[in-house]
Amino acid sequence: MKNQWLSYFSGSVKVKLSGKGIERLINACLRNDIFIWKVKKHDEYTASFYMLLKDVSKVRLLVRKSECKLYFIDRSGMPFLIKKTLLNSGFFIGTFLFLLLIFLLSNMVWNIQVRGAKPETEYLILKELKKMGIERGAFQFMIDDPEAIQKKLTDHIEAITWVGVELKGTTFYFQVVEKNQPKPEKKMGVRHLVAKKKAVITNMFVEEGQPLVSVNDYVSKGQILVSGFIGKEGQTKTVPARGKIFGETWYKSTVVLPLQSTFHVFTGKYYEKHYLSFKNISLPVWGWKKPAFSHYEIEQQKKPFHFWRWKLPLFYERVIYREKEKVERNYSWEEAFQKAREIARKELLSRLEDDASIKGEKILHQAKENGKVRLEMHYQVIENIGTPQPIIQGD
Repeated sequence: MKNQWLSYFSGSVKVKLSGKGIERLINACLRNDIFIWKVKKHDEYTASFYMLLKDVSKVRLLVRKSECKLYFIDRSGMPFLIKKTLLNSGFFIGTFLFLLLIFLLSNMVWNIQVRGAKPETEYLILKELKKMGIERGAFQFMIDDPEAIQKKLTDHIEAITWVGVELKGTTFYFQVVEKNQPKPEKKMGVRHLVAKKKAVITNMFVEEGQPLVSVNDYVSKGQILVSGFIGKEGQTKTVPARGKIFGETWYKSTVVLPLQSTFHVFTGKYYEKHYLSFKNISLPVWGWKKPAFSHYEIEQQKKPFHFWRWKLPLFYERVIYREKEKVERNYSWEEAFQKAREIARKELLSRLEDDASIKGEKILHQAKENGKVRLEMHYQVIENIGTPQPIIQGD
């Protein structure tokens, strides 16, 4: 028989014939297109050969018309292997389920340890983690990356300054640095308070030192406001001048704003696709449709699977398509000028300290040019203008 290796897939059997007329039966098999091979005659009344499993029924019909008897000696091939596997399916199923269980357990979170936090802070952290889906029994590939977890915790919990997030095996470790109460001020060296910019004094709150200016005085940059020398002439001593000297200062701000602008915003709609990835090959497991959005932004999350302590070259990949829409914003001239004033004010406030305030504002110049508005503003600001200046020996 040619291409005998094909017999493995269809199955083959080894048979033994015994009786009279063995040669006639073998010839009958060949005439009926029954393929046989490795024919071996043992004696005058006994012979053996191999044949395909599918031809067994044909051979049996021929044997019934002869004086021979047919015995099956051996069997081989895929059909018999499948049958044997099915008979032992319990073992294979059990092995598969065991490996699957180990795989699933290796990709779950089984412990969360918070270090460096007070009990009340630890409770807040665990509560916030639960909102994010991070708890015992959660699948690791469905959880945010450590960087994203770190950002969410620091944004939502005011009691912490910094938190380190690390995933080792099936355990999350959180190293927390809490906000501390302000430490007592260190002993300051002797110094003056000088003006950091030109201003007109509006209020003075001197804790220590000798004031050299009064309310409504005009001062220039670098001028001494509160001296670190106190006492009468001949009996002076140096101290660290302390206090707050508020003065009226002046700022200019220029804003250019177009009447028409185009930008993209997220609509809140999204579509997800999930893949199993191996190197550069990705097999989709959920989400086979093409996103229905014409404009979108793609966000990809890729996380490795684990088996026991080992990281597998197999990844879970989540691709999120977030819909964006094009928005055109149009201002009238009046709306554009008003918006420009708001922008100028916000920019100035972002540069000022918390105890500063805007006393007044005035439009210096406004113009319409090439579809844009140009606005120049002048501001009167009340702020602390005092800054320390060390007293050098010999002053």
